[in-house]
Amino acid sequence: MSPRDGNRRRVLSYEERVLWTTVTQSIAPLREPPAAIAEEEAAAVAAPRAPARVAKPAPIAAPAPAPQKPVSPPLAPLGRRMKQRVARGKEGIDARLDLHGLTQAEAHSALLRFLRTAHARDARLVLVITGKGGRGELHGERGVLKRQVPHWLAVPEFRDLVVGFEDAHLTHGGEGALYVRVRRSRG
Repeated sequence: MSPRDGNRRRVLSYEERVLWTTVTQSIAPLREPPAAIAEEEAAAVAAPRAPARVAKPAPIAAPAPAPQKPVSPPLAPLGRRMKQRVARGKEGIDARLDLHGLTQAEAHSALLRFLRTAHARDARLVLVITGKGGRGELHGERGVLKRQVPHWLAVPEFRDLVVGFEDAHLTHGGEGALYVRVRRSRG
């Protein structure tokens, strides 16, 4: 039987066992393991020792893992029906933000501030006007905001505020604007 069969277990070296013991002792379990599993793990760690000629390395303190923030759900498109209702005026737009003439840094902070305010006010749908990138853009940055805003809306910084987004209907600016669905506040 070769080691590639998957049926044989590789035996850990002395250094690997010491490292594994150090790591496992530095973490706290999420819940108490059943007694049988805990005894089995203790027996595995106390497995046969390597020859005494190998020097024991100094224990390495592993950093405590940082608590992870829950991941936001994936972005969801507006949906054909809702987009039609908004275009026909049957569904209201709660707020508008025009980013024309702003630099990327200014636009980024203005968008974040705007979405935080809309979220706090329980707005459902907002319109963000980026412009199509015509000749009037500053410093030759044609269409930069039109390209950047969708990327910003997808990053974690904005994901807690945004459910989804989509290009606006021609009546609201077409490709130069976005409908943004705002996440409901949980308060």
